[in-house]
Amino acid sequence: MAGIFTAAAHIPYLKIERKTIGGAWERGAQKGCRSVAGSDEDSLTMAAEAAGAALEAGGREKVQALYFASTTAPYREKAAAAMLATVLDLGGNMETLDLGNSLRSGLGALKLALDTAGDGKVLVASGEKRIGYPRSDQEQLFGDAGAAVLVGGGDAPVAYLGGYAVTDEITDVWRTQEDTYVQSWEGRFVTGEGYLRVTAQAVKGLMSQMGLKPEDIAKAIIPAPDPRSGMGILKKTGLSQAGEAVDSQLEQVGFCGAAHPLVMLAAVLEQAQPGEKILVAAYGDGAQALLFEVKSAPALPAVSVAQQLAKRGELKSYARFLSFNGLVEPQPGEPFRLVPSATVTWRERDSLLRCRGSKCQVCGTAAFPIQRICDHCRSMDQFDTVRLSSMTGEVFTFSRDNLAGRPDDPVIVQTVVQMENGARFYGLMTDADPNQVDLGMPVKLTLRRMHDLGGFHNYFWKCRPVR
Repeated sequence: MAGIFTAAAHIPYLKIERKTIGGAWERGAQKGCRSVAGSDEDSLTMAAEAAGAALEAGGREKVQALYFASTTAPYREKAAAAMLATVLDLGGNMETLDLGNSLRSGLGALKLALDTAGDGKVLVASGEKRIGYPRSDQEQLFGDAGAAVLVGGGDAPVAYLGGYAVTDEITDVWRTQEDTYVQSWEGRFVTGEGYLRVTAQAVKGLMSQMGLKPEDIAKAIIPAPDPRSGMGILKKTGLSQAGEAVDSQLEQVGFCGAAHPLVMLAAVLEQAQPGEKILVAAYGDGAQALLFEVKSAPALPAVSVAQQLAKRGELKSYARFLSFNGLVEPQPGEPFRLVPSATVTWRERDSLLRCRGSKCQVCGTAAFPIQRICDHCRSMDQFDTVRLSSMTGEVFTFSRDNLAGRPDDPVIVQTVVQMENGARFYGLMTDADPNQVDLGMPVKLTLRRMHDLGGFHNYFWKCRPVR
């Protein structure tokens, strides 16, 4: 029977207190804070971070497909899943598929993976960076995050027991191709006739189908767009007791759209106990509910959701929050750039996207990017390629550059990293206070969006402190 091997979430390094957002508009604030994607993050990079953690925990052998789900994919016409498979160095002989346009596409991708995994494994990844109107409740309640789930057949520690789906056409929350901001109809209609009614129908339908009572559910993962709706759905379905044990992450992260049920699932599996039944639901033009049973402890990612929440930096400026979301344009910076070439990116994708270096077959010298000629023994075309993205390293040397950064993020930390295999990686540091960087600091590599010159998104690797 198909099931889950592991799940991982990526919570961005930055957060902003909701009172900072509310104070900018001289209005009240929701409780807590929300996560904020950095200026170099988007839905793909956040999904890549989570997917990499899931593969490190659950293993990359026999992964035969990758599904990417998001309503904020970086391209409207270009497969993000194909790029994600390349970034994760999963090889080309596999199926990739993008799912979008619905807040339940994340859970839908998980259901599709469970149905199609067979004897192999399928990686489901999701990332979201939704934007609410300035001064709106959504601006405070939304959050940015990524998540990934590795599923497969056979001896998966978290068994899939069944699912139930409801389709319901309603114009409640939407965004057209021309819209930057998420739009919404009148609140009582959206909540009462949309979220509460349809989600309860799916949850109750699943429980009836499986012959379960509310007390049989140990954990109820039912994402809600706001705390009040979240409590309302738990009461409406009779799952208040089960739901009390599940942190919705709304107060510390925010509502993360299609990625949210997978973010919550990753957090719940970190505490899962054998014998527990876990219900996961999602809403969006209908609703879907899936039921799982924990057979044994799943593999866990190296860094938990709780650890990520504990190690964050605060964005104290509302102006920088707007700038990071592309809503205001600061004075143009970083002028010394050459227009990139799609051809060069394709030709060098093993180093640029797969993050592979070379290891000399003659003397063992490691290098990044891939070098045809060893700089130690001068042998030519005698090397093996080695993936660096899953390795750790430490800061060998660095400099703080006050002139090369963006106007809204001016200090750049130019870094040379000594990787664990001996290769030297030269690049930028991200997710760090420049004043806290020091020699010997443990770091990992992370995919980031560098710029959009040439008319397309340019991605490359940076280093970040280990959280």
